[in-house]
Amino acid sequence: MDVMHAILERRSIRRYQNRPIEQPVLNKVLEAGRLAPSARNQQDWRFVVVKDPDLRAKMVDACCGQRFIQDAPVHLVVCANNVRDMACGQPARTVDCSIALSFMMLEAMECGLGTCWLGSFDNQAVKTLLRIPDDYQVVAVTPLGYPDEQVDARPRKALDQVVAYDDQWTD
Repeated sequence: MDVMHAILERRSIRRYQNRPIEQPVLNKVLEAGRLAPSARNQQDWRFVVVKDPDLRAKMVDACCGQRFIQDAPVHLVVCANNVRDMACGQPARTVDCSIALSFMMLEAMECGLGTCWLGSFDNQAVKTLLRIPDDYQVVAVTPLGYPDEQVDARPRKALDQVVAYDDQWTD
């Protein structure tokens, strides 16, 4: 599978098979995140792998009651402690963790796994549950597992609606 194929085929999965993820497969997904670029190559992220069924059940409340996540055999929690803003004004930890999770999600797709980027979670509740140090911020959470559903592609805007060249901005 090439990268564009993974991008075209990736979907947000909310139903997962009752099937564990083999450690070599999980390692490939994590390795994709480790190899992602980061601002100033700081690599300040941490990836917390949640496999324990009791913790996964408790993650439902920490993730605003999204019950479907409990069925995934793994949850990936991406966090960082770098509070520095880049010269462009964006927080490095948010950008870096987002790139890393995007890489992991594409590798997961390559490995036949499904993900669903969660932005709805209680940062402090996740940190408390997983004993993440206070100086870290949880940037994103995703369940990870073998899909138990087929999801149709969602509509996307046309390229000319989202691209501007040079100083020719149009609405």
